Amino acid sequence: MTAYWLAQGVGVLAFLIGITTFINRDERRFKLQLSLYSATIGVHFFLMGAMPAGMSAELNTLRTIISLYTRRLWVMFVFISLTLILGLAKLHHAMELLPIAGTVASTWALFRCKGLTVRCVMWCSTACWVAHNFWLGSIGGTLIEGSFLVMNGLNIIRFWRMQQRGIDPFKVEKELEENPPAAR
Repeated sequence: MTAYWLAQGVGVLAFLIGITTFINRDERRFKLQLSLYSATIGVHFFLMGAMPAGMSAELNTLRTIISLYTRRLWVMFVFISLTLILGLAKLHHAMELLPIAGTVASTWALFRCKGLTVRCVMWCSTACWVAHNFWLGSIGGTLIEGSFLVMNGLNIIRFWRMQQRGIDPFKVEKELEENPPAAR
């Protein structure tokens, strides 16, 4: 019983780390905070005995950090392949396909998409994780992913409305891509 509450405590810690992740408009801060959250929630899933989810979350950590430095297609395919091979090898229930599918979708988003599109694909990925975490009985995991679903959804609407008014919510990000700090 103590191990169960330890696992739930780590899940709540992940909740506290991840609650503000999707508010970030700066892609670098967004990805760094997402990495820290993924590492913590991965430990939670391993403690809960959910090996495919734990493996997917820890791969998310590495993938998100690496996506800060490269967006190369072959790197994306390495992470998608690892997710499928490792996740499917430990699969015991059909519901465990959801974090694998969510991880594949978010990997594609982080390597191939920008701005609002990243957040929309991540929202779909989050929906997979919410369903899985609820099924697993993960209190912290369900709370955080449910919060991600709501917060990211609200930010998607907010950023979309800004774009409709002619305001680019990702202007700083685009300027950094065009003029990296070393070039200034």
